[in-house]
Amino acid sequence: MTINRRLFIGTGAAMLAAPMVRAAGHGMPRVVVVGGGAGGATAARYIAKDSDGAIDVTLIEPTRTYFTCFFSNLYLGGFKEIDDLGHTYGTLASDYGVNVVHDWAIGVDRDAKTVALAGGGRVPYDKLILSPGIDFVDGSVPGWDLSSQNAMPHAYKGGSQTELLKAQVMAMPEGGTFAMIAPPNPYRCPPGPYERISMVAYWLSQNNPTAKILVSDPKDKFSKQGLFEEGWQKYYGGMIERIGPDFGAENTSVDVAAMTIDIDGSVENVDVCNVIPAMKAGRIAELAGVTDGNWAPVNPDDMSSKVDPDIYVLGDASEQGDMPKSGFSANSQAKVCANAIRGALTDSRVFPAKFSNTCWSLISENDGVKVGANYEPADGKISSTGGFVSQKGEDAALRKATYEESEGWYAGITADMFG
Repeated sequence: MTINRRLFIGTGAAMLAAPMVRAAGHGMPRVVVVGGGAGGATAARYIAKDSDGAIDVTLIEPTRTYFTCFFSNLYLGGFKEIDDLGHTYGTLASDYGVNVVHDWAIGVDRDAKTVALAGGGRVPYDKLILSPGIDFVDGSVPGWDLSSQNAMPHAYKGGSQTELLKAQVMAMPEGGTFAMIAPPNPYRCPPGPYERISMVAYWLSQNNPTAKILVSDPKDKFSKQGLFEEGWQKYYGGMIERIGPDFGAENTSVDVAAMTIDIDGSVENVDVCNVIPAMKAGRIAELAGVTDGNWAPVNPDDMSSKVDPDIYVLGDASEQGDMPKSGFSANSQAKVCANAIRGALTDSRVFPAKFSNTCWSLISENDGVKVGANYEPADGKISSTGGFVSQKGEDAALRKATYEESEGWYAGITADMFG
């Protein structure tokens, strides 16, 4: 299936009809959304747009400019500028009537149905959507914590971390070593670390061709592995070494001060170290009491929490079944969630839940690959109903078309998120 900007936006817009009645009670029903990424911004926009003013929508997001983590690897490779990844919330406010609050949500009172803000005050809700993305599991990489993120960036949240990692790569000495500590499952964007390796390798091949890349990976296998390894051999032969669990990668630590990594007792000096720790749901989901310790279990029909039916959790933070943690997934889940919430608050029609996802990756210039699937609720989770993946040995024209398709998708999803 080929996805372009018009088709992508239409997949959500067609399923939402105008509301029938306004909910009874204290007046206009109130929806609060925490997190302005692919899940939260999309949900806020669709609820506001398709309720036609019948629902009061507040979006709480600390940053005024949101930098997408998806496509950030292309910035590392030199195919994008950082400003290409930045998006603001003005259109959501001016065109759709979303009340955008730039602040941190620091607590949820589920009995009083309010969200506490760092700047003071509380925001009441009838329905609450949490789409906070990820945080990191403390101690998952021995020797590294958040205080080390400037010396050894994770760059798994878009923005300043991405810029920092790019600057470190550009400053590497001739013939230096770039190291990555890859994350264990589950984590945001399954092919993301390996697209990152490809893009760093591309930049180094153009600017520092004798440099080396060392990957310590605790997983036996990874998304699109055959496609990435084929590309690495074709474009970057001899530059990339991946060490898996069979050779001790599950026992990896770092020494931030010495700039070394220890892989099962073998110590390597490195010039740049990209540490991607184990992940969990963003902190506000834990504070709301809707996680199992790491992720937030949800019902597959509407993304409602299995702990509280008036709280919904989208995207990376949710534990929903078969869908990968990706921007496309979050956007798809947001449309289903928006339809369900609008139906609950305005007695309008709710359509059966259907989800989709595609993850594109760029291996080298004009060499794009993809993997994706469609999903429906089944057996208490979101279940795959069939998928597709690029194949090894595809011709250059097809790979270029796949990359161009990803560009169209990025334009489509960001328009869908921010209007």
